[in-house]
Amino acid sequence: MYDPEELAEIREAKESWEAGSYGDTVDRFGERETAFTTDTGGQSVDPLYTPADLADHDYREDVGFPGEEPYTRGVYSTMHRGRLWTMRQYAGMGTAAETNERFRYLIDEGSSGLSMAFDLPTQMGYDSDAAMAEGEVGRSGVAIDTLDDFETVFSGIPLDEVSTSMTINAPAAVLLAMYVAMGDAQGVPRDELRGTIQNDIMKEYIARNLYIYPPEPSMRLITDVFAFCAEEVPGFNTISISGYHIREAGSTAAQEVAFTLANGIEYVEAALDAGLDVDEFAPQLSFFFNAHNNVFEEAAKFRAARRMWARVMDERFDAEDPKSKQLKFHTQTGGSTLTAQQIENNVVRVAYQALAAVLGGTQSLHTNGKDEALALPTEKSVRTALRTQQILAHESGAADTIDPLAGSYYVESLTDGIETEAFEILEEIDRRGGALEAVESQWVQRQIQDVAFERQREIEEDERVIVGVNEFRVDEEPEMDIEEVDPEQEAEQRERLREVRADRDDEAVEAALAAVRETARGGGNVMPPVVDAVKAYATVQEVSDVFREEFGEYSPNR
Repeated sequence: MYDPEELAEIREAKESWEAGSYGDTVDRFGERETAFTTDTGGQSVDPLYTPADLADHDYREDVGFPGEEPYTRGVYSTMHRGRLWTMRQYAGMGTAAETNERFRYLIDEGSSGLSMAFDLPTQMGYDSDAAMAEGEVGRSGVAIDTLDDFETVFSGIPLDEVSTSMTINAPAAVLLAMYVAMGDAQGVPRDELRGTIQNDIMKEYIARNLYIYPPEPSMRLITDVFAFCAEEVPGFNTISISGYHIREAGSTAAQEVAFTLANGIEYVEAALDAGLDVDEFAPQLSFFFNAHNNVFEEAAKFRAARRMWARVMDERFDAEDPKSKQLKFHTQTGGSTLTAQQIENNVVRVAYQALAAVLGGTQSLHTNGKDEALALPTEKSVRTALRTQQILAHESGAADTIDPLAGSYYVESLTDGIETEAFEILEEIDRRGGALEAVESQWVQRQIQDVAFERQREIEEDERVIVGVNEFRVDEEPEMDIEEVDPEQEAEQRERLREVRADRDDEAVEAALAAVRETARGGGNVMPPVVDAVKAYATVQEVSDVFREEFGEYSPNR
């Protein structure tokens, strides 16, 4: 730290520089913009940063060492020097067989983790032959109706050798049960299963709208997963509290952090209300963030989020286990930043976003394919996206030292600024009765919508440059090889489901579903009977419909 006299001298010298050589040059030649801001406009950017911008900064208290509180520099002591981040490419093709083929391809190409995308009917708890599913089967990911589909997806893929992330929320308990059932069938001890279930219903209420049940029973399902995994599947992250979709909806970086941590606080409080001990479940919480184009802002965002979560878990919840205070997170590059115009430019965008995630200390990373603004990525574009991570890991040097941006006057100032703004938002959420109340009143959604509207206005009025869209355009675009879903697959999936229903033991299914219903009505943990139900080949919708009938369906009322 600098003493007050030294800081005063630095401020005076900076003022002299601004009025002198810098000011003279600006007067003669001007600057590119009338005002500079970070990528989302959350913070103004000064022309120069000095130690005076960090006058109150204390290294031990604000930065520290990797693997030690406040975890600004990383949650593990060796970070990427000891183990590279998990390279986890998001994939889910129309059918279970195609998804298995893509997963095997990714593993052969060096992917160290699997990330499973589900189609819209599965995400909404409907089977492929439901009227609500018509035209959507296999479109946005793999169609999963029964354990039979899971058996096909993971055929030849030993679950004790891979880590699997599943992007599923409202019916998360059902899909996790299928993964556990698959592990049991493969003879893998449950404590050796590794992965993450997204299981984040709050962000569905905020940004994606793929909810089924009202908040209270949804929280019950989530905390049942917490308790079940703490006891049975301790290597599985029980929730991936997602800022990704909040950012995709249009939020600033500081809003992404604040709303995500607010949701995390809501989940911790729900688990405590359910009688769980904070240090029993908190180590299995994980987070999911976006990476946009401003490398410095994004790296600062990740650093601020780690420091904030450690403080929240310590001060609000009296967590004692260090693992309860460690914010572990997955990153996906920004889907909303991809453009349909000049899609080759997306390779460059994704590379910079991936760099920001690595500099910010991510635990796992998905890099988007260049063509994802148009369709599911082709095999070739998926390979390029994976190679982007591998080049970053093995050729760039970005992973060779821990938190290499620490000590930068600019980055530390950004980190502090994001933390300050995000805590101010958290305080406002507290004043409004907590995250759930702020979401149900639509306050959170309005904050995001206001930012999204302003950003779109800036693009349309050429105040914000998007390369290839409103600047540096070309008249013709080359033809693209687009991944297409065969419309016949929907009929094939429905036939597959019909055959499973014909071959299963209906009495066993009915008995298993009755046990799920009885537990849902009572106070027991729903996960054990759901595991039994999927092992009997009950469908996703059959289990989800039990919960629909017992819990009702959610409709925003304000």
